[in-house]
Amino acid sequence: MTTVSDPAVQRTAGGFGHPRHGGAGTAGQASGRQPLTGAGQDDVYVEPGLTPLMAREANRSALTSLLDSAGVPYFAVRGTSDHGTVVAVAEADRERVLGVVFRGLGQYPGHLSVIDPEAPRPARPVSSRDPKAWRDVATARVLQVSWYRTDPGRHLLLGHEYGCAIEFWRPHGTHLVAPRANRATWAVAAGGTNVLGAARMFSRFVSDWTPRHLAPALATRPEFLVNCADDITFPVDAVYTWVDGNDPVWQQRKAQAKGEVYHAESASDARFISRDELRYSVRSLHLFAPWIRNIYIVTDDQVPAWLREDVPGLRIATHREIFRRPEDLPTFNSHSIESQLHHIEGLAEHFLYFNDDMFIGRPVAPHAFFTPSGTARYFPSRNRIPQGPVAETDTPVDAACKNNRALLRERFGRVITQPMEHIPYALRRSAMEEAERDFPEAWARTSASRFRAMTDLSPTSSFALYYAALTGRAQPGSMPFTYLQLAVPDLADRLQRLLDGRNQDSFCLNDAFSTPEDIEAQQELLDGFLNAYFPTPSPYER
Repeated sequence: MTTVSDPAVQRTAGGFGHPRHGGAGTAGQASGRQPLTGAGQDDVYVEPGLTPLMAREANRSALTSLLDSAGVPYFAVRGTSDHGTVVAVAEADRERVLGVVFRGLGQYPGHLSVIDPEAPRPARPVSSRDPKAWRDVATARVLQVSWYRTDPGRHLLLGHEYGCAIEFWRPHGTHLVAPRANRATWAVAAGGTNVLGAARMFSRFVSDWTPRHLAPALATRPEFLVNCADDITFPVDAVYTWVDGNDPVWQQRKAQAKGEVYHAESASDARFISRDELRYSVRSLHLFAPWIRNIYIVTDDQVPAWLREDVPGLRIATHREIFRRPEDLPTFNSHSIESQLHHIEGLAEHFLYFNDDMFIGRPVAPHAFFTPSGTARYFPSRNRIPQGPVAETDTPVDAACKNNRALLRERFGRVITQPMEHIPYALRRSAMEEAERDFPEAWARTSASRFRAMTDLSPTSSFALYYAALTGRAQPGSMPFTYLQLAVPDLADRLQRLLDGRNQDSFCLNDAFSTPEDIEAQQELLDGFLNAYFPTPSPYER
């Protein structure tokens, strides 16, 4: 997936879903719009509502529509790539397959590559308009077909990796044998019949909770319907904490409680500003983590103005709902709120906790955050927790880390030395429940702190992760990510590099120290960046 500049996109057309003219072709959108041709340019099709999962499914549907139009039997294969799909056809049907693919790509030009399973690196895709694309198809064991797609604003380009591969399976006795390895089997019964397989069997980017219209069940063979050792089948939820610092009712509550502030950073207005990051972070899940089951947004009786609450899969959870001690409210301390997240009704055992300034940066599988056995992954920082007891000069973050360290050393005899990176925190609900029971006084003090206090724990960003690790439920991991502090003079350049690269699994746009003057200048940059990086609205937006 890459960023697209306007000159690169020379053709527009609808998506590929159903054949337009009987057996003639793939796939034009129902509107019948045709590509706009530009001499010498590749074909790129504009798709409203574009997501990687949509591009993957549209390419698969386009190709299987071609095979259906020619009466060619096929079945889905559990391939080794999560981005694209794979269908198998019998070698005996090669001529019919190549004929219908040639006609389809003639009507709606796309890209083609011949895949050699033994080659050290994959072949580059070639435009189907180029005769070179067809040079070796007569003997190819695997072909990959794709139609490049972009969003109406031309910010995303979803290319060949989201295509559909055709594998030619050869007969061997009573079986058909695969031309290359897949995730399940080398052979299927030649006389076998198709069955439906759940979409999650064919990509780790899909779960049993992904909407069926985005990831339908596929016709496959029974040999593929097994739960492999590396499958993740348990649900994963996402939790956000969010506040609208411009809400006058909330501001009044905060002003009444402000006398308890001990550190300038704790009450900094920048900590409570809503820059609409939440909207775009939820978009990042819709685009790049469609395996999330439910999203919970924890608020102080606030609802984002853009949010639809009538769409399944997202729910507001108020502080009043999750706090076990009503006298701890109102609170303006993220540590306090985080200490109660495991009380969300219906929350999965495995969940990701996001600050609203955290984003998924490209398609990731749940395996980035959890192992198939359910072990959570945490991401230690290169920084170190300062030595010694809590001091007045400590930041709220360092003070909480020191408190974490003291309790965990007393309980487990181990010393934690690293805070965590600003990467979505993979948490186990049971570990948080047990930590609250094991350390009731420290947990209660944190819950009761209306602003960050010297006695706080940092429940989600450190304590619960290390507690899970020391009780056998978490392990260290690594992930390509970026942490960007907004109060930097070269913010525009850094945002542009992040947008151009799109090579980070996650990133955080953090702000604790911006002045009102900074905020006004930053907002225009952020608006442009976030709309370009996440151009497709989620289903939860008005």
